[in-house]
Amino acid sequence: MSSVFITCAVTGSGDTVGKSDKVPVTPEQIADDCIAAARAGAAVTHIHVRDPITGIGARETSLYAEVVERVRASDVDVVINLTAGMGGDLTLGSVERPLPVDDSGTDMAGATERLDHVRTIMPEICTLDCGTMNFGEGDYIMTNTTSTLKEMARQIQKLGVRPEIEAFDTGHVWLAKSLVDQGLIDDPVMIQLCMGVPWGAPPDINTLMAMINNVPDSWTFSAFSIGRRQLEYVALAAIAGGNVRVGLEDNLYLGRGRLATNTELVARAVEILGGIGYGIKGPDEVRSDLNLTKHG
Repeated sequence: MSSVFITCAVTGSGDTVGKSDKVPVTPEQIADDCIAAARAGAAVTHIHVRDPITGIGARETSLYAEVVERVRASDVDVVINLTAGMGGDLTLGSVERPLPVDDSGTDMAGATERLDHVRTIMPEICTLDCGTMNFGEGDYIMTNTTSTLKEMARQIQKLGVRPEIEAFDTGHVWLAKSLVDQGLIDDPVMIQLCMGVPWGAPPDINTLMAMINNVPDSWTFSAFSIGRRQLEYVALAAIAGGNVRVGLEDNLYLGRGRLATNTELVARAVEILGGIGYGIKGPDEVRSDLNLTKHG
């Protein structure tokens, strides 16, 4: 029987708090959802943090530290995967006057600052968003220059943390291969194929397979789609030879009109995978496969 691992992305940084009361906001809530997701079958938990008062995505190291301390102090084992995507948010002023930028939607930080929480907490994994793109509507741009990504990759490598490459389009896979070729990302390489985010790779099967066909055979990949196709992608990713990601960062619903919890999404993924003959890897198997170092 083939086996895959499940990542649960528990909260993200998007504007979802007002759309579902199931989205965790405080460090305690986020940690509780990480723990519950692990009990339901997730081997990896992907962690963002939010301002506990406003619910807006944040990047304060102290918030990450509280979440991870709570998870590590619990009676469950799970691979810790921290986002390093925050600090690359650029919102232009308007279509006619792009400068000055919109301060309320802009948060640009240098490579070292963007990795402060990773350096302090030392997770097994942190993400590396391998590209710049229009991310949804309006004047917002997800910003990751080549030089910034090279420096972040160098620092992650030096720390001994495994980067999870985040690829939102085919060019991001191309850039990731360049970083590997330059010796900035060590084997075994892992990549997350992020489908359905406007305006990156659309979530159709042809585009998914084009992404997969550009991933080297020696790499480990996961794939997911945001929104209503998330649960379809549980089966698609596994059948295509990859691993699985679910969670409220990417999708709020278990079915039409039925708001989900992270635990329910993981449990449904376990059910889908079992129904098509796949086993579920635990955290120790993932650490062994990806040569991860458990810290803390």
